[in-house]
Parts: sequence; structure tokens; C-alpha cells
Amino acid sequence: MLETTMKARVHVMLKDGVLDPQGEAVRHALGAMGFEGVAGVRQGKVIELDLKDGTSEAEVADMCERLLANTVIESYRIEIA
Repeated sequence: MLETTMKARVHVMLKDGVLDPQGEAVRHALGAMGFEGVAGVRQGKVIELDLKDGTSEAEVADMCERLLANTVIESYRIEIA
């Protein structure tokens, strides 16, 4: 079994100004359901990583830059617990 000492949570969202068709579909569906108070929706993803002891936040950022986020259109935020 993999021994872990900490978890990382990576929040990936489309950058401001990038069209979010999934978010718009959710906003439209909520309005159709009677939830008229929602002016906009941005949809993203959360990736949880089980990290081995000694893995740095810089390494997680490198993972984001190289694979987990498309940094042309997405931004990310890392939480280490």
C-alpha cells in the first residue's frame, strides 16, 4: 500500500474571459428550474493527489504546468494538507 503523509488538492478553472459552455448550460438549467438568482456559473475541476513524504509544492505546480491544467486557458490553485 502507498504510504502518504499529505494530500494536495488542485483547483483548476477556466481563466476569466474564456468561454465556459458547460457553466452556461448549468446556469440556463438552473434558471429553467426556477433558480432565477444565478447570474453566472463557472465550472471547473478538483484533483486530489496523495503525495509521498518529501513531495514539494513546487513539484505539484510542475505537475499542473505539464499535465493537470491547460495553462493557456486554465488557471490553478494548489492546497497542501
